Amino acid sequence: MSYRSIQKVQEVLKVFGESSGFDRVLGKVKVLSASPEKVVCEMKVEEEHLNRIGSLHGGLTATLVDVISTLALINTERGKPGVSVDINITYLSPAKVGEEVVIAAHILKQGKTLAFASVDLTNKATGKLIAQGRHTKHLGN
Repeated sequence: MSYRSIQKVQEVLKVFGESSGFDRVLGKVKVLSASPEKVVCEMKVEEEHLNRIGSLHGGLTATLVDVISTLALINTERGKPGVSVDINITYLSPAKVGEEVVIAAHILKQGKTLAFASVDLTNKATGKLIAQGRHTKHLGN
């Protein structure tokens, strides 16, 4: 089995962050660990990450669920990211400027055509759950 090392996962995330398009919002995400079917990252909430009421934007939260779960998926034996079929986010508490958010994604199941992932976003200092996501991806050939 050949899984990507933490350095390889960091390289993939760096490509997203250096994009001239929307993916550049991921430029401040740091990979903490990568193991088969699991990736853990963190990001400090900054002004550019906020919604109008001053907390982590829900769209960025959804993007984090999408991308970090995809990193966990490519960190499997099969190593193919596929395309999103369904994504669900439950928002539980706000994250404010200066707070560090830990994003932990793991693959729940990977079949022939579908993969299922779960992602938790937690406040690093308090351990409080900020959001929880589920992501289903169709796996191509």
